[in-house]
Amino acid sequence: MGAGLHTFKVEKFCENRHGHLIDSLTDLLHAAYRPLAEKGMRYLATHQPPETTLKRLKKGDSFLGFMNGQLISTITVVKNSPKSRCTWYRNPHVFYFSQFAVKPELQGMGLGRYLMDFVEDYAAAEGALEMALDTSEHADQLISMYKNRGYRFVEYAKWDETNYRSVILSKALPASRRVNIQNLHLEPHVT
Repeated sequence: MGAGLHTFKVEKFCENRHGHLIDSLTDLLHAAYRPLAEKGMRYLATHQPPETTLKRLKKGDSFLGFMNGQLISTITVVKNSPKSRCTWYRNPHVFYFSQFAVKPELQGMGLGRYLMDFVEDYAAAEGALEMALDTSEHADQLISMYKNRGYRFVEYAKWDETNYRSVILSKALPASRRVNIQNLHLEPHVT
């Protein structure tokens, strides 16, 4: 991570401890996804209400990022989804991440890369063989970024909540990433 980001802390979402942040988190998601909406891609995160934000947080293991006590990022890891409309997501050894965002003014500083490294390590430690994601087939910049991280195309999916076809991208998690979860840099946020 870039200089000056040493105060960045990742904390596992707990509704009792973080429930008061749902409105702020929803605003953060809307802001982070706004450039995609302006290009005509209607991601759920561009317009979801706070109730949907909470529901999506509870769908998996969610992590919030804080800097100097301020909420600045989020990412959710879904461990399995046996009833998913996406064939790849039904595989028990495939985890995927969603609801991934970094506050717009802090993008490009390495926080997103750090969060992706973190969740890939987390998934490997939890037994995943693959980490996957979905994004609009028109989100060329995002697709390029994910491919540069080793993600490959698997299949297409269409979600009712979006106005585009999604690409499902996945990455094999090598055995060397199967670290002990206790060794991950998950630090409590202190206010």
